[in-house]
Amino acid sequence: MSQSQYNKDFYAPTDLFAAAADAQERSTFITRTYFYLLGAICAIVGIEVVLFNTVDTLAITGLMTGGHLWLIVIGLFMFVSWIANSWAMNATSSAVQHAGLAIYIVAASVILMPLLCIALSLGAEGMQIIKSAGLATGGLFALMTLAVFITRQDFSFLRTFLVFGSFAALGFIIFAIISGFSIGPIFMYAMIALMCGYILYDTSNIMHHYRTTQHVAASLALLASVVMLFWYVLQLFLASSRD
Repeated sequence: MSQSQYNKDFYAPTDLFAAAADAQERSTFITRTYFYLLGAICAIVGIEVVLFNTVDTLAITGLMTGGHLWLIVIGLFMFVSWIANSWAMNATSSAVQHAGLAIYIVAASVILMPLLCIALSLGAEGMQIIKSAGLATGGLFALMTLAVFITRQDFSFLRTFLVFGSFAALGFIIFAIISGFSIGPIFMYAMIALMCGYILYDTSNIMHHYRTTQHVAASLALLASVVMLFWYVLQLFLASSRD
């Protein structure tokens, strides 16, 4: 073997894309991804329990309706999410990948806290709304996941639409916060549809475009979509309860 061929083989990635891997390796990758996703969701629930027992929930609820201050919180969340995803995609360090997932778990717990505070301020009704939103989120996630696993369709073509929709939604949210405009149910339905699109896209990537060693990054992508889906489902349920 020539030296150039040796160097090429030595530095070539040892992992494969999930679509090209053998059945056992692909199955292990998918199992790890969803195991990490479940663990991350449980971690968020645990952090919320701790926060509710240690933080002034009335002050947090005030932050939710604080206008410009809440806009800063959203901006920080987006920045932290970008860092978390960059770390999770790190190809050389498992510790950095896990740190990225951990950072996002903490950030998601903080961003969900105000909305949960508003729901719990309604007492038993609010707790029931949270449970219903959780079940609805889980049901939508299961449907989107089954759609991909059954059809095996590659939904990567959705990327352009999802990116455009995300920027349009972000612009609308910023406008609403600055102007004091109330976001109505139609916008929430649109965002729920957008998040379902992201779940289709992320699940498709798990089957076709992630490498078999990227289970941390894959679980983070799914987690981000599930968190935001729950966010908008809960908002919709809260809005419906006020009518």
